[in-house]
Amino acid sequence: MSSREDRFCPACGGPLGVRSDGGKERRACLDAACGRVLYDNPTPVVAAIVERDGKVVLARAKSFPETWFGLVTGFLERGEDPREGVLREVQEELGLAGEVVELVGVYSFLPMNQVIIAYHVRATGEVVLGDELAAYKEIPIEKLRPWPFGTGEAVREWLAKRAGSIS
Repeated sequence: MSSREDRFCPACGGPLGVRSDGGKERRACLDAACGRVLYDNPTPVVAAIVERDGKVVLARAKSFPETWFGLVTGFLERGEDPREGVLREVQEELGLAGEVVELVGVYSFLPMNQVIIAYHVRATGEVVLGDELAAYKEIPIEKLRPWPFGTGEAVREWLAKRAGSIS
């Protein structure tokens, strides 16, 4: 079952269809007076490889299975610099003060139509979980292993760079 957003134009309320625009098939309003094209651009997400006391802090969202831990992530807000956004997410989700050490990289996450902007963040303080998290764990950096999806590519590149195999 499709939602209202899938069937009707957000600008005029007219029906949506598909038309060619810029050499691609895109959803667009069928009302000739409106004609709005919905580009469905990716959503920017910030991710933090949170390092604290020589360990990486991984978090489990309440909506994740009990065995799934990952990086602290969150949506970039309107008008927010990505560096500020990642520090905000670390504070909101873990209660930690942080400083951005470096940009790790920018990654496409096609299943969620997101662009992930990943940073290495050095953090201090005591962990106090935010409303969205169920648990956290700290992994010694030498035992950290990347996972095959989402932010796992950022972890892989960060670990490789630390090991000296990526310049």
